[in-house]
Amino acid sequence: MRILVAEDDMTTRVMLESLLKKWGYDPVVVSDGEEAWKVLSSEEAPYLAVIDWLMPGLEGTEICRLVRERNRMNGKYQYIVLLTVQSEKEDVIRGLEAGADDYVVKPFDSQELRMRLSVAKRILDLQEKLAFFANHDQLTNLLNRHALFERLSGEMARADREGTSLSLGLLDLDHFKRINDTYGHLAGDRVLRSIAKILCRELRPYDVVGRYGGEEFVMILPGASSEEGYRILDRVRKRIGDRPLKVDDDQVELTVSMGLAEYRQGMTMDGLIARADEAMYRAKDAGRDKVSL
Repeated sequence: MRILVAEDDMTTRVMLESLLKKWGYDPVVVSDGEEAWKVLSSEEAPYLAVIDWLMPGLEGTEICRLVRERNRMNGKYQYIVLLTVQSEKEDVIRGLEAGADDYVVKPFDSQELRMRLSVAKRILDLQEKLAFFANHDQLTNLLNRHALFERLSGEMARADREGTSLSLGLLDLDHFKRINDTYGHLAGDRVLRSIAKILCRELRPYDVVGRYGGEEFVMILPGASSEEGYRILDRVRKRIGDRPLKVDDDQVELTVSMGLAEYRQGMTMDGLIARADEAMYRAKDAGRDKVSL
């Protein structure tokens, strides 16, 4: 696990780096507050940091405030342990109020620091799991509706900013109720997981896919015009049709109806989704197992 060490005293800095490597961490070491903030605000920022309170540039408490503001904006969380010689209760409270998660008084005991970092890692692991469950559908492990809307909003903003194409696809599994009624809901769940796997395999690496609800799925296709989006969705449709699912002693043939809408500047998210939804119902009205624009 990567961990930031920000400490201006060279002796302490070298000792911390040595200990952390010994404990299995991958330390990123800096010597002042400005460098620490640069690392913590980067795209590949570590999620765990040990920061000295008193440093040149920015103090540890200032870094805590900046990190917490950034975390509020990006939805992530970085765990900060303050190193300090200030052990009075008022100082500890001030550090925690600034956004530190924990503190270690210098000169520190190495075993105490190791245990506090172990607690930090446990909390970060738990937060990662909670964040995953908050944004993913538990049956298919795809993004859920809330996360899809957030991603779609971001892709629409990027298309506006960069002048690039963006298409949205909606997929509905044909006759899903019949599958549930005939084979049971566990079989229906298997079908949904099978569709999810095919979508993940057949879409491009930078496409976004999620479960919209029930037997409906959403595909966000950055950079795709309606023509390219149609080719992508039709390829997915064919792959699904080529892979019947064995349920009990039967081979269950699967087909899907898909609607596609291309984003135009100024269009609202609701408007884009409505256009894709209308196109999907045109595909159903035309006999199902089709992609419609």
